[in-house]
Amino acid sequence: MSEQLLIGVDIGGTTIKIGVIKTDGRIVEKWEIKTNKDDNAKNIPLDIWTSIKLKLKKLDIDKKAILGIGVGAPGFVDVKTGEVSIAVNLGWKDFKLAAILKELSELPVIVDNDANIAAVGENWKGSGRLADNLIAITLGTGVGGGIIANGKVINGVNGTAGEIGHITVEPGGSPCNCGRNGCLETVASATGIVRQAKNAIQSGSTTTLNDRSKLKELTAKDVFELATSGDKAAQEIIDRVTDVLGLAIANMATMINPSIIVIGGGVSKAGEELLKPLRSAFESYTLPRIDEACEFVIATLGNDAGIIGGAYLVKQAQE
Repeated sequence: MSEQLLIGVDIGGTTIKIGVIKTDGRIVEKWEIKTNKDDNAKNIPLDIWTSIKLKLKKLDIDKKAILGIGVGAPGFVDVKTGEVSIAVNLGWKDFKLAAILKELSELPVIVDNDANIAAVGENWKGSGRLADNLIAITLGTGVGGGIIANGKVINGVNGTAGEIGHITVEPGGSPCNCGRNGCLETVASATGIVRQAKNAIQSGSTTTLNDRSKLKELTAKDVFELATSGDKAAQEIIDRVTDVLGLAIANMATMINPSIIVIGGGVSKAGEELLKPLRSAFESYTLPRIDEACEFVIATLGNDAGIIGGAYLVKQAQE
């Protein structure tokens, strides 16, 4: 295989997704390896490169065909140096990810935050349609955000731009993993939705959430399902989540004036049950001019967004 290829890597808390990607965005091969957190996760770069090497050999791809490796890492990333300043879940602090992987692979390496590369991937080959101004929100265990403005990912001075999950929406509210209280993540993430459901049960509300919780561990999906079937307490939770999230997105949209807002992550599987009230909340909080120019869409790439986005960063650096 003589054509030029890109490698995309998406480091998650449990698995690391890796892909060999063509320069037009098509996936040649994708696979996963386990995230090794032993020893403050210091062996991750070696694990990644060992796995890539084996795969290239198996696919009969010469390393010379690889233009570079684009990596998404959880936490705060200094994109100029490729250093991960803080990744709480991995135990990384000032971890020189790009430098180590570059030394191992002898290839160009670009590192960015995982939510940013998911936004880039969605914009290149997913719902974004190469929009110049886009906001991507990932609603999963936490709330991630990526912003593209004037065609470029916004990183800020030390890699903290676009962290929508840590906008304060409830001063003095529930504790967040970042060490503060009342972040958007504590309300609009899957974890936040389940916490509110458990609070409703504990407060003695008449709700089928209680019956569901006796059968199994509650999930955000349960809350959406029961809201749809007419459960008042579940509906109140969804109303609050979409209202708070709509307000936060409206405030971000005032800064960026995006043409597209992409909603991804596990919670986005609720589809229209999430989008309809979210759009309505957004419309009530944002300027009509911003609303007129802006479309809400559900992400389409799923777990592939990160590897495709990582590959795109390498492609962009070559141009």
